[in-house]
Amino acid sequence: MSAVANPATVAECLRVGAGFSQGDRNWIAEQFGTLDARLASFHADATELEVSVKDREARGQKVTLECWVAGRQKIVTTSTEEDLHAALNDVRDDLRRKLNDAKTRQEPRSNKHLRPTEQPAAVPLQVGEREDAETA
Repeated sequence: MSAVANPATVAECLRVGAGFSQGDRNWIAEQFGTLDARLASFHADATELEVSVKDREARGQKVTLECWVAGRQKIVTTSTEEDLHAALNDVRDDLRRKLNDAKTRQEPRSNKHLRPTEQPAAVPLQVGEREDAETA
């Protein structure tokens, strides 16, 4: 992994959307602090996080966390936990898992297009043997 000059952090990349106020932002950033280690491999200016909640504190509340990283597909995680704290932890953990899965898919061992390929060693032909001949 190459070092990133300006690594992404939750505090720098987080926006609060519908259902949250700017006053909630610091509290949410603290809850999401464990994502910093996972986000550090991305550039801060190419990474965005947005958290929103629908029907806050109501029985059917839904918390959504969206993550945009340049050059990758948007990742969306949701939670319908009734407790806001538990819902935030749920979307945070799910995002961490999805970021890990996305990174694993781009590594050579998981992606045959990125794996270094070795050509099989050529076996010398015996006298009188043809290259296209079948062996019995």
